[in-house]
Amino acid sequence: MQLNTRLFGEIEVEEEKIIFFEKGIIGFPHCQRFTLIYDEAEDGRRKNISWLQSIEEPGFALPVIDPLIIKEDYDPKVEHELLKNLGELTEENTYVLVTVTVPADVKKLSVNLKAPIVINVDERKADQIIIEDSFPVKYPIYEILQAKKEKAGE
Repeated sequence: MQLNTRLFGEIEVEEEKIIFFEKGIIGFPHCQRFTLIYDEAEDGRRKNISWLQSIEEPGFALPVIDPLIIKEDYDPKVEHELLKNLGELTEENTYVLVTVTVPADVKKLSVNLKAPIVINVDERKADQIIIEDSFPVKYPIYEILQAKKEKAGE
């Protein structure tokens, strides 16, 4: 399927790369189908920030990141009932992302640890859930990413 996006221009999206959010995502309940867009570094690894691109709204894409990149001990407790519509989740088929907020002052870059996106990669089903743990909605990440960049020698 061809998709003309605001950020990436015209892209080809394969049906098996579409992730379905039964309830949409927070603030956008009508957006239920997304694809994950990311760049690869020269060594073949995925770069830190990816984009969750809406299929229904080609002008809408959310920057997302694996929370373990910026908070290695991130392990929210989620009631099984909240995830039952995703099918059987295992350690191997579960992928968690958090949304990134990119303000005008990039040094105030943050992620929302309170509402992670949980994806069953086998079934391509996902849900954004609000967790009860005391994780912040705006967790600053600029300095963390800069430190990782310096450590990697970039």
